[in-house]
Amino acid sequence: KTRMSSLLSSVFVLVAMLTLGSLGIYLPIAALAGVLMVTAYGLLDIKEMKLIWKGNRSDAIIMLITFFGTIFLKIEFAVLMGVLISFAFYITRTSVPKVFPVVPDKTYKHFIRRRPGQPGCPQLGIIKISGDLYFGAVNHVEELIIKHMTSQPTERFLLLRMHGVNNCDISGIRMLENIHHLYHERGGDIFFMKVQDPVLAIMKSSGFTQKVGDSHFLSEEEAIGFLFYRVLDPAICIYECPFRAFKECQNLPKSHHSFELSTVPVILPDNLTTVSPEQLWKNLHSSNGDKPVVIDVREPREYAKGHIPEARLIPLGDVMAESLSIPKTQPIVLVCRSGRRSNRAASVLKEQGFENVSILQGGLLAWEAADLLEAVDLRVNLEPRSEHNGSNTIT
Repeated sequence: KTRMSSLLSSVFVLVAMLTLGSLGIYLPIAALAGVLMVTAYGLLDIKEMKLIWKGNRSDAIIMLITFFGTIFLKIEFAVLMGVLISFAFYITRTSVPKVFPVVPDKTYKHFIRRRPGQPGCPQLGIIKISGDLYFGAVNHVEELIIKHMTSQPTERFLLLRMHGVNNCDISGIRMLENIHHLYHERGGDIFFMKVQDPVLAIMKSSGFTQKVGDSHFLSEEEAIGFLFYRVLDPAICIYECPFRAFKECQNLPKSHHSFELSTVPVILPDNLTTVSPEQLWKNLHSSNGDKPVVIDVREPREYAKGHIPEARLIPLGDVMAESLSIPKTQPIVLVCRSGRRSNRAASVLKEQGFENVSILQGGLLAWEAADLLEAVDLRVNLEPRSEHNGSNTIT
């Protein structure tokens, strides 16, 4: 059973055929037939055939066709037919990769397939792709992603789980570029999670990673947290979304206000006046000129955990629902966690006629990063307020 024994047997058979081959004509045909039958039976792996039959149905069909082909056709044609049928099954299977939306399970540790009608995040869609992105499959993948995009008009951001994609050609890159363009037209973006090294290599060589940005390629551990805290609009989470799709949503404050944020335009960055944390600190502690009024547009529970000491709590819902009793020319600086709610509040105040409105660049996250003083006030009223009063100001 060793390799050496097989080698010696082969050498012995070769020598025998060269020296005794002429005597083969005297062997009975029945004896040769018996030898061939024993040899052929040894080539049959019955155990493996049973496993194939119980396993994948396409493999069982290929086995049957090849088996009967060897009986009724020449052996070379039977083998060729088996190879061609295997290739046809492979092309059929790989040309329709599995593409479906997923949501976190109840433990928020794994993603499961999203059932029809199951609620999800209104801002972020998560789609899993299982299969290679080559020229024969990209149309199928693109059609399903666009179909999902059409059925979820509020989703501006897309996270693609790509650990099931092992290979990608230039057709797959062009498809991803088109999806990226469609989400950009909607005012959103696309992100990628767990991209395999061969796929990432062609993305880099084709310039795709430079086009979308390195920050759009995320690990599984950081993906949802990064998107929740850095990309998604917290105003939509607080004022519009009734669901708790992610672990990060569970402690999110909810407002008693009810309104459509879509009616509030977002100011483009070029038209937005910002002030750095250091400059705001200097302005608040300067003895020259009018000090700005700092308005924190977060919710009471967020405000109580930490805020700029001079900030006045007026949640975004109150800013939109009521007119502020502040002179129109008074400098106002709006503050929220990262700046996105401040943007909407600035849009509302400018429509109300306030002339000198700016937002804290980077929000309270930037203020904390600059190691500037924060106040924590557990006395702040966490119940919905009917009107603004002096208790909004913490000194």
